[in-house]
Amino acid sequence: MTKRKIAVIGVGKIAQDQHLPVIDASDDFELAATVSTRGVGHGSVPVFRTAAELYAAMPEVGLVSICTPPGVRHTLVREALDAGKDVMMEKPPTTTISELDDIIAHAARLDRVLFQTWHSQYNAAVDRAKAILAEQGVNAVRIDWRESVRKWHPGQDWVWEPGGFGVCDPGINAYSIFTKIMPFPVFVESAKLTFPANRQTPVDVEVTFKSGQAHKPTLSSGFNWLEESGEIWTIQVTTGTGDDLKLERGGRTLRINGEVVIEHGDEEYAGIYDHFAHLLDARQSDVDAAPLRLMSDVFFLGARENGPAFEW
Repeated sequence: MTKRKIAVIGVGKIAQDQHLPVIDASDDFELAATVSTRGVGHGSVPVFRTAAELYAAMPEVGLVSICTPPGVRHTLVREALDAGKDVMMEKPPTTTISELDDIIAHAARLDRVLFQTWHSQYNAAVDRAKAILAEQGVNAVRIDWRESVRKWHPGQDWVWEPGGFGVCDPGINAYSIFTKIMPFPVFVESAKLTFPANRQTPVDVEVTFKSGQAHKPTLSSGFNWLEESGEIWTIQVTTGTGDDLKLERGGRTLRINGEVVIEHGDEEYAGIYDHFAHLLDARQSDVDAAPLRLMSDVFFLGARENGPAFEW
């Protein structure tokens, strides 16, 4: 089978660590070009400074994977759709819900495939947890998502600017799992967002959720971006039957009552490219807005507190 030619727009850390190696190993896709304002390429493929230059020079490339910061995503996605491209987007999709709604509608009008990726959803442990909670219900959930911004976004000042999400950039990975596995809708009840004195996005966030369930489950999450002891990416659930269910390592390990039930390696990005291939075959879009909507409510209801200044 002939591989589909795809271009990667935005060649930062996540593209270099995940997207490009997965495309190199893919049976479905072949890297045709990169677009980088800094001129970052990969192997011997052409490098363009703008997407418009790519589309003019290589009209045969019908797919793009957009891995830029979310602040420019809306413009780039519309430009790609208008150029007749099918589009994959890194998370988070856009900085506002109205922008996301617009590009969903625009892709539908043009009959293009639009795929919003939430890589943490693509784990067998997450799927198993979803099935268990659908059967047993939920009495309590605690999410703890802690990591080092210096490790994962070294020197990237855009994460601290309005629209950069701050610690909610990794935190939205937790919400992509949370919204997938929960057997009922959840809503933000209250939130506290701590901002460094010299930055515009939060470094620490604590959230309490509510639901419409009569038994009033206890639901909360905490994010922190100054964790230097190693990543803590866990979702702990007390099921309706009293079992202790815990997703660890960002959804790659599932424990039930302390016993490992599923444990696997980092296959998330291979999973999203496999799914993109299926969507292209079926000519169907897949855009899950639930994690962005939940995170938007965190900012909408969040009480601000000022913390110490942050320096790289």
